[in-house]
Amino acid sequence: MLERERIIEIVAAASAVLIMLGTMYWIGITYGNGNGGGLAVEGGELLVGAIVGFVVLMTIVGVGLAYVLNDPEDGLETDESETGADTDTETETESKNAV
Repeated sequence: MLERERIIEIVAAASAVLIMLGTMYWIGITYGNGNGGGLAVEGGELLVGAIVGFVVLMTIVGVGLAYVLNDPEDGLETDESETGADTDTETETESKNAV
């Protein structure tokens, strides 16, 4: 069985794709030529806007999912200076430069 977080990610991605496909279909029906010749100028501009909107939507969904699904015990939100990892890197760099 899939984990809860994975199901949330799948539903969010599938919903965004369905919204995009519905928008593209609506633009094609509304602004398309009846004889299959393509889109009108306004339809092409709306299609470009829909693609840009899809990229923005997926970015927002990705950031939102990263924020919501982040477990505090993963340690992803700790600062490097709190763990001492930053000082270890500086010490290694100084010893390499000394040689």
